Amino acid sequence: METLPDDLRSAAEDWLFQDPDPVTREELTGLLRGNAVAELQDRFAGRLQFGTAGLRGALGAGPNRMNRVVVAQAAAGLCRYLLDQASEGGRPSIVVGYDARFNSDVFARDTAEIAQGLGLDAYLLPEPTPTPVLAFAIGHLGSSAGVMVTASHNPPQDNGYKVYLADTSQIVPPADADISAAIDAVGRVDELERSDAHTVLGPDVADAYRTAAVSLSQTLGASGTDRRAVSAVYTPMHGVGRDTVVRVVEDAGFAPLHVVAEQAEPDPRFPTVAFPNPEEPGAMDLALAKAAEVEADLVLANDPDADRCAVGVRAANGTVTMLSGDQVGVLLGDLLLRRGVSGTYAASVVSSDMLGRVVSADGGAWQQTLTGFKWLGKIADLAYGYEEALGYSVAPHIARDKDGVTAVLAVLELAAELKAEGRTLLDRLDDLYREHGLHHTAQLSVRVEDVAIIAAAMTTLRSAPPSRLAGLQVTTIDDLATGWRDLPATDGIRLELAPGDGIDGVRIICRPSGTEPKLKCYLEVVASTDGGLDAARERAEGVTAALRDDLAVALGL
Repeated sequence: METLPDDLRSAAEDWLFQDPDPVTREELTGLLRGNAVAELQDRFAGRLQFGTAGLRGALGAGPNRMNRVVVAQAAAGLCRYLLDQASEGGRPSIVVGYDARFNSDVFARDTAEIAQGLGLDAYLLPEPTPTPVLAFAIGHLGSSAGVMVTASHNPPQDNGYKVYLADTSQIVPPADADISAAIDAVGRVDELERSDAHTVLGPDVADAYRTAAVSLSQTLGASGTDRRAVSAVYTPMHGVGRDTVVRVVEDAGFAPLHVVAEQAEPDPRFPTVAFPNPEEPGAMDLALAKAAEVEADLVLANDPDADRCAVGVRAANGTVTMLSGDQVGVLLGDLLLRRGVSGTYAASVVSSDMLGRVVSADGGAWQQTLTGFKWLGKIADLAYGYEEALGYSVAPHIARDKDGVTAVLAVLELAAELKAEGRTLLDRLDDLYREHGLHHTAQLSVRVEDVAIIAAAMTTLRSAPPSRLAGLQVTTIDDLATGWRDLPATDGIRLELAPGDGIDGVRIICRPSGTEPKLKCYLEVVASTDGGLDAARERAEGVTAALRDDLAVALGL
């Protein structure tokens, strides 16, 4: 039997003595007694890294897992950063929210107690709540920062810790590095000052958020439309979105949603889905079945913390087509443009370029950012932003983050306008394709057990890039690690391909996921619609299939 190294045993025992959680103490004690060397080495090889996505990882004992010690360290480091940033004599404040995952409420309460104990004014939302409500609460209360305890759409065994600053957007460099350094300097968490004098908020903040959301809906509505004519199925995917979404939809004057009963209640086990992500295969099956049963016009879904929104549309033949994030993104951007919403329209670099064409044709301002709403939220005059992973900000004045609740309202408003004309979201999308070209987007996404595979694939692409893909010449290769179009450096590679027969352009971006052990390649094929939409779709889909195959070979996968 392999002997447990003395330094590893000492680190584990030191961790054990400061852990306030009886569950993880028992877990770690069992690993020590069982001489589980490999497991202990994995848990103590490093610490969950705090970055622009905050923290996210599997629950369990040890610094390389999500637990009360790691959360206490993060809370203390964040608070000390805020104290350092505060003006002389100022007292920072922080508002804390949480979803319904395992231990989310415990991590949130720990954060509030530590913040109050370290000299901040801490406010704790009273119940599991959507992430957009927490982001809104920061501005509504005038807080210095906010924390949302959530792992969004990760598997059931995960949890996370998302940090926002006073502008209601997530942290970006250099704040992430400064907070991380402050976390590194935190000593034993059992010696931290705590206070239960923090404020547990009442329902006022959630009420104010709903009022702001309904007001937005009224602004986006078209005259003469019958909101109650739109029938929609909705699933919160076992998350925390249901009560907020159902309430704002009815307050805005729409017909009550047909909620998927099997996924209606918050449940951290996510029992009906392999992954609680509307994009994952099978996740929408129950909602689609419900839509067929009630003949709904729309299918709407939030992820578990309700900051993302998936949309399906019933076609003329009665089948439901799930729209991509890029398709919804351009539809909502087009809606806001037609409503005269001014400011900068934006999307992440991995999202479709189509919205940029729509905005430019309208004479508006257009900007691309790195992946993540932390970057989109920093645009000073942001009117609308989206990313292809089902994230939309139709109301930056409510919060500078993606918001699946207000996105639901905006989709319903657009559907009501089009239904009054005898049309659907699919019809409006075809209008835009005819005007700007058919933009077909897709992914090559590879989930791995060993993240070294991702690094090796990126190295292969950098050192030996392909000269042709899908029969088209690779004309441009940009390494995003050295910066692109004045954007900050990031680990990614961007390829452009020459036009071909009926193909106006191809763009590919490959990058490691920031939140999951995945390599993601984002493909966009722009097909001419001169020969009709059906022919354009066939060409685009054919090129996309060939790109997937050729790119997998080029990456060594």
